[in-house]
Amino acid sequence: MLSPIARAALLAFAGLPLVVHAHTADSSPGSSSDLSAASASASSASDADAETDAQANAAAQNAVPAVLSPVVVTAERGPQALADAIPQTSLFDQQDLADTTATDLPGLLQLAPGAQISRTGGPGSTTSLYLRGASSTQSLLLIDGVRVDSVSLGAPQLAQIPLDQIDHVEVVNGNVSALYGSGAIGGVVQVFTKEGGDHPPRFNFSVGYGSYHTQTQQAGVNGALDKDGRTTFSLSLARSKDAGFSSLDPQLAPGANPNANGYLNESITASLRHKFTDRWDAGVNYFQSNGNNSYDNPYGAPTDLNNLYSKVRQASVFANGKLTDWWTTHFIVSEGDDRSVSKTNGIDNGRFDTDNRQYTWQNDFALAARQKLQVGYEHLDQSLDSDTFAAPDRHVDSGFIGYTGRFGRNQIQANVRHDQYSDFGGANSYYLGYGFDIAEHWKATASYSDSFRAPSFDDLYYPLSGNPSIQPEHSHSLEAAVQYASNALGVMRLSAFQTRYSNLIDYAQVTPGIYLAENVGRAKVQGLEGSWSGHVGKTDVRASLTLQNPVDLDNDVDLVRRARRFGSLTVNRSIAGWRVGGEWIVSGPREDSSGKLGGYGVVNLSARYNITKAWYVSAQIHNLFDKDYETAYSYNSPGRGAYVTIGWQQQ
Repeated sequence: MLSPIARAALLAFAGLPLVVHAHTADSSPGSSSDLSAASASASSASDADAETDAQANAAAQNAVPAVLSPVVVTAERGPQALADAIPQTSLFDQQDLADTTATDLPGLLQLAPGAQISRTGGPGSTTSLYLRGASSTQSLLLIDGVRVDSVSLGAPQLAQIPLDQIDHVEVVNGNVSALYGSGAIGGVVQVFTKEGGDHPPRFNFSVGYGSYHTQTQQAGVNGALDKDGRTTFSLSLARSKDAGFSSLDPQLAPGANPNANGYLNESITASLRHKFTDRWDAGVNYFQSNGNNSYDNPYGAPTDLNNLYSKVRQASVFANGKLTDWWTTHFIVSEGDDRSVSKTNGIDNGRFDTDNRQYTWQNDFALAARQKLQVGYEHLDQSLDSDTFAAPDRHVDSGFIGYTGRFGRNQIQANVRHDQYSDFGGANSYYLGYGFDIAEHWKATASYSDSFRAPSFDDLYYPLSGNPSIQPEHSHSLEAAVQYASNALGVMRLSAFQTRYSNLIDYAQVTPGIYLAENVGRAKVQGLEGSWSGHVGKTDVRASLTLQNPVDLDNDVDLVRRARRFGSLTVNRSIAGWRVGGEWIVSGPREDSSGKLGGYGVVNLSARYNITKAWYVSAQIHNLFDKDYETAYSYNSPGRGAYVTIGWQQQ
């Protein structure tokens, strides 16, 4: 195991906080309960019924004609049209996932408004998400409504979530701790895994090869087990392997092994759902991703071989029932696990195993037309098994209430939540949002919210640096936005936001080489965020641009790895049997703890051709202009690469 001094030196060089595992989270403004079964089952029959009711109610009102819009569930813990969400919400559907050149969740999130990604190398390497300037411990990841983050770090292993296992992704920007509890300060990323459809079983597979000796294989089957479609299932297996490149720049880290750092990932998803009646359905979801990532240590020997073995897993059992015409209930029992073992030259160098066991009961009451009351309870048990330090189990009891309503051209969302922790006490959070339909396609929104981030077990108990007396981090957020939504162009939105952080957990040096966690930090992030998800004629377009001012108020410097200007643009179009597209991802310069990161612009291209109705071939070029850039100081990023995939889908 690394000594605390060596650990501090290594992570200071990498620009990361004082935690030993290789999938380390970042520092500065720094995780909640998850969505209920309603959110994890967006495509269920009960949700479809709710969507139909909502559309019928909207049509009955003469205020604003309903915009044809996909349904999302994360912004209010229940189904609503994307254009109706008061918080900034993005949806990446199956077509978006097929179009993107990304292969994992972090690559996809680069295209979301307000989101920045930093990596310490290639696929599988330590990855951090900065959503509206918040750190990776301050934005919450859910997989089918289940928390899967490390209780040690307080952050998830984003790089271990392959797109091969994902049906769609929702991203909610801004403070929604009142819906999900700890950590949802910068926002929530919810991943929905693949589900079965109401059709006979259909098989699919694909194989691919590309630069860095990348090899991919995927196979799956989904459909209905009976003729009436009441029992549906899905099973998907995927594998990806690459030889990689040297993660660290040898000129900046001469002590690191200059060998290529490869990555192997193997994953599986499975789901089974049965509809007992028109009012009741139940099922199970399962996701598991195993990763083996080779990484560099700048303070090791040039001959050292370092590997991080990771596992992210979620399993859940859920039931949805319509008890009356006005009362719908949702149950979910789940477990979300995070496993990591680092090895140096085959010898264990730190093991951290997290178990998150969660029980959720959510009830939705239709008070009147277009008015809903939501009442729920969650219980969360968190435990850590590590060979580095011991920590007591954590138990969290949470109650939440939410109200959503429409009155003519006025829209209201109000949420309040209380979380009671066994280790530090209670924390309250709230959200108040308002929307006004200015005209047929125009809408203005405003919101005010309060949230918190619970200390991680590293913050509380890590040897020599943990401090059991520290308290949660807090934040207050304001947001105002104007939105245009139409069938012709899609959804466009311009948001102004401000988040102030207090009681931030910083690591202060108390003696040479010894750092102690303390609640002493303050920060502020102000910004403008523009987004567009829609089309121009037959061309699909997704664009985002963020201008922000992420400031560490204690030291009057920019927060590390947060650019003041960044954005993305994707364009895709179907032409005959072809689907062609491109991505442009840009970022301004950023500060890092060990040096300055320059700005960059990366262009990716993609093309897919349908050989027959079942067979297709696709090709991608990543980093077309071979841009040399860093998202974490001294760590290399992939150069130009070409990749080809051939696949088959049963019709």
